[in-house]
Amino acid sequence: MASREDMGSWLDGSPQGAGDGRSSRDDRLRLPATGSGSFAPVGRRVGALVVDWFLSMAVSLLLFDSAPMATLAVFAVENLVLVSSTGYTVGHRLFGLRVRPEDERAPVVGLLRGAIRTVLLCLVIPAAIWDADGRGMHDRAARTIIVRS
Repeated sequence: MASREDMGSWLDGSPQGAGDGRSSRDDRLRLPATGSGSFAPVGRRVGALVVDWFLSMAVSLLLFDSAPMATLAVFAVENLVLVSSTGYTVGHRLFGLRVRPEDERAPVVGLLRGAIRTVLLCLVIPAAIWDADGRGMHDRAARTIIVRS
């Protein structure tokens, strides 16, 4: 049985030190407070998601005559291939974002992390549940972070 301590980061609320110019989230994730490599704001992340979804809808319409699950399949393939290999989707690139592993030494996300992240992203609910740091469950599970590029 899971205890409150196991779920602590999901239930703690706002990160400590949020008004000191450098939040504890930045310290925990080893990110700069501003600029390139800093934590990506929600607005940019949502904008990138919308761009990727509309591109997937267009490809689905052209190739599959808008079959019910085709848009989701195109979206999943785009995310898996592009995030695993380059670290960003078309939407991420347009909004100046990049998905990187928590471990700074890893050069790319890789296929396993990309697959975990993509499956959970396509299930929607894990991506809509955020922890106190503002990271979705899909990024926590895949041990990835979305940062400004």
